[in-house]
Amino acid sequence: MKLFNNHIKWFFTIAAITFATACKKSDNPNDLPDVNPNDYTGKIDGYDSSDQIFPQNLIAYWSFDDTKNELKSNSTPTQTAGDTFIAGVKGKAVKLTEGYLYYAKQFDAFKTDALKSFTISTWVQIANNGSKRTMLLQLARPGIFDGNFDFRLNTQSTSTTFLGIGPRFSAVSGSQDNLNATLSPVFGSNVWTHILLTYDGTTGFFRMWANGVEVGSYNSRGTGNALFKAYEPTEFIIGGNYNVIPGKAVNTDANYAAMTGSLDELRIFNRVLPDAHIKALYNLGKAGK
Repeated sequence: MKLFNNHIKWFFTIAAITFATACKKSDNPNDLPDVNPNDYTGKIDGYDSSDQIFPQNLIAYWSFDDTKNELKSNSTPTQTAGDTFIAGVKGKAVKLTEGYLYYAKQFDAFKTDALKSFTISTWVQIANNGSKRTMLLQLARPGIFDGNFDFRLNTQSTSTTFLGIGPRFSAVSGSQDNLNATLSPVFGSNVWTHILLTYDGTTGFFRMWANGVEVGSYNSRGTGNALFKAYEPTEFIIGGNYNVIPGKAVNTDANYAAMTGSLDELRIFNRVLPDAHIKALYNLGKAGK
């Protein structure tokens, strides 16, 4: 009888241990592979370089590393003025002194059927000048003042603390724009500022970011006839519009001057970048990556 009782006790002890082991919470319930912390040494937000941010969706890229070419299509500018290379955020940058870069060609990536949603990211050094607005870049329509896309800076202000960012785009009918009504990044002629715009061709949301912070005041621009449309043909201008290029003026509007300031790392994607990747581009750029 004593032997039987010992067997019973042994059986319940083993059962209890087995049950406790089975019910113990796993530290890895999804059986994920081990992570080596050394794999992330030196990375920023998980990346080694800005070049790793959605490379499959990067449709146009100007590094300005001793070249004014658009690197995805290897397109050279047709005409330039007032441009030199200086030290940039990452490698070299282009400095414009009442200058511009003009590309008299239709980029395939900017055709109507190719460009629906987009992200435009660049670093800029610029100050308000008290008299003229600056067209940071324009997806221009030959013979027409307003482009398919106008990346406008309200540098006609005299403020040293507020930089107005006022991009607009052509829609199926009319046009749409946005503005940073209350928030401004730190900026100046010797200060690198990261400005990024996103447009969602499904929802009509047009968002603006500066130095990793969302600053746009009027993001919902509507759908239907309010959606962006990339009319053809187009050309591409950095630092101005047609009216600042000798022999190309389309009217007498003199509100814009050829750009005085610097640009670096101009990237255009054919998708909306997620918020985390927008902040990663900013953080990587700050680190020269």
